[in-house]
Amino acid sequence: MTETTYPAVSSPDTLIQAIKASISRVIIGHQDTVDLLLTALLSEGHVLLEDVPGTGKTMLAKSLAQSLDFTFSRIQFTPDLLPLDVTGLNYFDQKESRFVLRKGPVFTHVLLADEINRATPRTQSSLLEAMEEGQVTIDGETCVLERPFFVIATQNPVETAGTYPLPEAQLDRFLMQVSMGYPSREEELAILDRFGQTSPLTGLSPVCSLQDFTRLCQAAAQVYVHPALKGYLTDLSQATRKDSQVRSGVSPRGSLALYRAVRSYALIQGRDYAVPEDIKILAVPVLAHRLITAHSFDSRSSGQEIIRRLLSSVPLPTEDWGGRL
Repeated sequence: MTETTYPAVSSPDTLIQAIKASISRVIIGHQDTVDLLLTALLSEGHVLLEDVPGTGKTMLAKSLAQSLDFTFSRIQFTPDLLPLDVTGLNYFDQKESRFVLRKGPVFTHVLLADEINRATPRTQSSLLEAMEEGQVTIDGETCVLERPFFVIATQNPVETAGTYPLPEAQLDRFLMQVSMGYPSREEELAILDRFGQTSPLTGLSPVCSLQDFTRLCQAAAQVYVHPALKGYLTDLSQATRKDSQVRSGVSPRGSLALYRAVRSYALIQGRDYAVPEDIKILAVPVLAHRLITAHSFDSRSSGQEIIRRLLSSVPLPTEDWGGRL
């Protein structure tokens, strides 16, 4: 077995650019989505992709995993899927005369939970402990998952027959809810050329080791956020709790999620400090799905509209954002 050789890197920015370039060898366009996924990954969060089938969600997840030398698992969620199909189970090995743990697909670095809303609430909840605490409990025994553990869950926004909508408690476990959307005409033509004969995924090699990824996470945690910018972030969360169109606003967990995401996103953009645009870009994907609106019909769209409205109404102070106090 040959040892994987990683490209020499001199800075977090060089490493991030290498990861983006690797993913772009497979994924055409969707650079904003790639940035958001990397942001969630560096923030130790999870992503809910809401998109119609065939837009490249699985390919994106696999490209991310292979570019970072991460293990990858996929679960197709169905109504008859059981919690043990996700976490694993203990079975009796007659040769060994003892119970042995058969690990489920949750024991991985990147987990694609495909069509998560097709599984029953009981099976959906089997991911809660893993997503929140990085561990699973099997037959009363706690098993710690290897870090990083990153869940990319998908659901179809159009088809609702035979689905079980995710409860608010589980939606809150996702750092972001994003949509890839359809490609442009030029991007779709490029997809035909790139995937016409063979998949470029087969030739994708890792450009980042687990040690390098840990270094990236440490760099993200050191990104400077000006106190006035923290105040703006807090005011935005407070405003969701006072809005007449919101029954339940953003919790402190949501504020902390946005704060972590802002630092990671700034690093991905090549900065060691955050700026107001970081909050404005991340506020909708990080906060909108956490709102319980007064009108349940099309709550996702209404949540996005509320966050956009608050972004334009909550006062933004003017400071030297990179200036350290």
